[in-house]
Amino acid sequence: MKISILVPVYNEEKTIGDVLQLLVDLPCEKEIIVVDDRSTDGTREILGKKFPGGKNGISVYYHEVNKGKGGAIRTALSRATGEYVIVQDADMEYSPAEITKLVSVAVKTGASAVFGSRFLSTWKATSLPHYMVNWFLTFLTNVMFGASLTDMETCYKMVRTDILKDMDIRSNGFEFEPEVTAKLLLRGVKIREVPISYRGRGYDEGKKITWRDGVSTVLALFKYRIAGGSKRTIDHRP
Repeated sequence: MKISILVPVYNEEKTIGDVLQLLVDLPCEKEIIVVDDRSTDGTREILGKKFPGGKNGISVYYHEVNKGKGGAIRTALSRATGEYVIVQDADMEYSPAEITKLVSVAVKTGASAVFGSRFLSTWKATSLPHYMVNWFLTFLTNVMFGASLTDMETCYKMVRTDILKDMDIRSNGFEFEPEVTAKLLLRGVKIREVPISYRGRGYDEGKKITWRDGVSTVLALFKYRIAGGSKRTIDHRP
C-alpha cells in the first residue's frame, strides 16, 4: 500500500532536514511531497542542497507567494498518487515514526480514514491550556457531527486519496483540520483513531498556531455544519 506523505513547510530550517530523513527511513512504500510555502529563512536553501531533483523519493515544490498551510497541502495533494494521504508537519512536534501505526490500522481494517490521537491515552501530551482548547474543539465537533473523536485537531489524518481529492478542500490556513474532519463525517466515513506520541513546542521555538486559529476553527465547524444540512452522503467503505 503506497502512502503519499504531504509536507507543507514554512520557515523550518532547524527541523526540515531531520523530518525528511526520518520520513525517508520509514519502512513502508511511500512518496514524499514537500511544498515550501515561500519560506524566508534558510529552508529553501536546505531543500535545494540536501534534496535536489527527487532525491530519496522526495519531490519538492515551491510557492512564489505564501498561501498558508492549507494552500500548501492542496498543491501537494494535487500531485499525490498513493492509495492514502497523510500530512506531516515540518516542526517535529509529530514523530514521523508514528505514521506506521496509522498504516497498520489501515492495512488491517481497510479503514477509509485513520486519525492519530494525541489524547486517546492521556491528556498530558501538551499543556493544560492547549489541551482544554483541543478538548473544546473536539467536543464541539462531536456534538455538531455526531462523532466520538478524541482529537479533531490532530495533524495526523490519514485518508484515502480518492476521498480527499473529491472533497474540494478550500481552506488556506489551519482550518484545514476542521474542514477535512467535517467533510468526512458528513459523508458518513467512519474515522478510526490510534494513540500517538506528541511533543508540543512553544512560541519561542517557532510555534505558529494562535488563538485566532481557534476562532477560525469554530467558525469553520459551523460553516460546514450549516452547509451540510441535516443529510449525509453515506460512504459504505469501512
